[in-house]
Amino acid sequence: MNSNYALHEMLEVHEIAAFKTVCVTKSKTMQTLVTDAELMLILQQDVQLSQQQLHELGGVLSKMTQ
Repeated sequence: MNSNYALHEMLEVHEIAAFKTVCVTKSKTMQTLVTDAELMLILQQDVQLSQQQLHELGGVLSKMTQ
């Protein structure tokens, strides 16, 4: 473990990643129920952005544990 980060910092990043995972799951699930085109576009954009953020958070977590 990298000594530059405290345990609570690592846990907070992990908690954010878990929350974003729930956001992706919810947005993907809601896409199957939505009929409005504008709302569908918003949900698709949310999924793309959340996946990008999860990728970045994964990079942060991997650097923290090296």
